[in-house]
Amino acid sequence: ELQGGVKAVAELFNRMARPMSQRALELVEERSQDLAVQIRNLMFVFDDLIKLDDRGMQELMKEVSKEDLPVALRGASPDVKEKFLKNMSSRASEMLIEDMEARGPVKVADVERAQQNILKVCRKLEEEGRIVISGAGEALV
Repeated sequence: ELQGGVKAVAELFNRMARPMSQRALELVEERSQDLAVQIRNLMFVFDDLIKLDDRGMQELMKEVSKEDLPVALRGASPDVKEKFLKNMSSRASEMLIEDMEARGPVKVADVERAQQNILKVCRKLEEEGRIVISGAGEALV
């Protein structure tokens, strides 16, 4: 039963703005490092998309809003950006890079919103069994 509560907290933290969830996790960690590790292991953040296999990434990109992707990638790690770009045709990746550069500065809140939208799609695809997110709180063999 405790595991269900930990999962619920991780899901709640995933829905919070990143600075707020990071602070909340720090507060949990002050009380119980064990619990903080369990929550962290169940949380799935945008940079965790690096853990998707190529087929899963391609499946995700079919479902993701073309408006969200360039905005979300503005705040992504270079590795995650590369993961998306290498799973696109060279023409599509060129167009995405051009789109990102043409937009100019983007508000952090807009980046976080776009990333959350993509993570919602990712979780939906996982629930439907269309993709597998390795390292998202479960061991794979």
